[in-house]
Amino acid sequence: MATAEPEPLTAREAASGLLGSISLTCWFFVLLPQLIENYRNGNAEAISLTFVFVWFLGDVTNLIGGLWAGLVPVIVAIAVYFVIADGVLIGQCLYYKARNSRLQAPHRRRSSVETLDPTTPLLGRRFSDSIQDGPSSRRRSWASQHRDSHANGPEGMLAKIVEENEAGLSAWVRNISSVLAICAIGMGGWTIAWQSGVWKPAPQDDTGGADIAVGAQIVGYFSAVCYLGARLPQIYKNWKDKSCEGLSLLFFILSLLGNLTYGAGILFHSTEKKYVVTNIPWLIGSLGTMVEDIAIFVQFRLYAVADSTAAGP
Repeated sequence: MATAEPEPLTAREAASGLLGSISLTCWFFVLLPQLIENYRNGNAEAISLTFVFVWFLGDVTNLIGGLWAGLVPVIVAIAVYFVIADGVLIGQCLYYKARNSRLQAPHRRRSSVETLDPTTPLLGRRFSDSIQDGPSSRRRSWASQHRDSHANGPEGMLAKIVEENEAGLSAWVRNISSVLAICAIGMGGWTIAWQSGVWKPAPQDDTGGADIAVGAQIVGYFSAVCYLGARLPQIYKNWKDKSCEGLSLLFFILSLLGNLTYGAGILFHSTEKKYVVTNIPWLIGSLGTMVEDIAIFVQFRLYAVADSTAAGP
């Protein structure tokens, strides 16, 4: 029995399908880098809980809007996955917050009733202070001691420069490789789905769009507002701390790429007025947040330069 040949595609339909598949792959993996970063650090202090909660609210309302609008089951299933993934990140953040608070509590109580002996070695004081300050401060204290121990003399300076350049290059290679792999997975998945007949171009009517319930549109706009507002607490926290230490750059790269390909996929499908108006909430929620992602990239760069300057001799 002959296999049915896939229907011929226009260039715009193919581009829309490819971009949508890449976007889906980005969103599938987007939280993984930050989850790994939190696990390595043993804390989630760099993440603004307000950011995560508002993003979670946006995904919940997005799911409600998808169910209300009667979107295809695949879209609804993806929305469910987003909500579950957000819950995992929130649970991890709350776990580390509670655990680290319990670990620090005995040291705070001990320091309140004990007077430090002036003869206590400085190493003992530094170690005691680092315990009270928590895991993030311990990492910074160790890093500063490590830099100081290698910064004496020309050999130490050269070793530090090489080490920092290698670390920066390694991070760039790792992030670029991850992005290319995700794009390849998305494109490969779409190609297989199209060739097998699982994916077909979405039908269009003469006006280029479909009617969606007013209530679903309102929920969609609320979801877009949540997505737009979610990053603001994180941007403020980065500015207040003057640091992006503990944040995964790849997390925000995938977010930017996912939003860009999602919005572009919608517009490649159709630019008819009714279709665009119908999808305005989702376009705002995707393309609008790209400005905030870029602002976070600027913060990564600014505070990385500040940290390297502060670490100099």
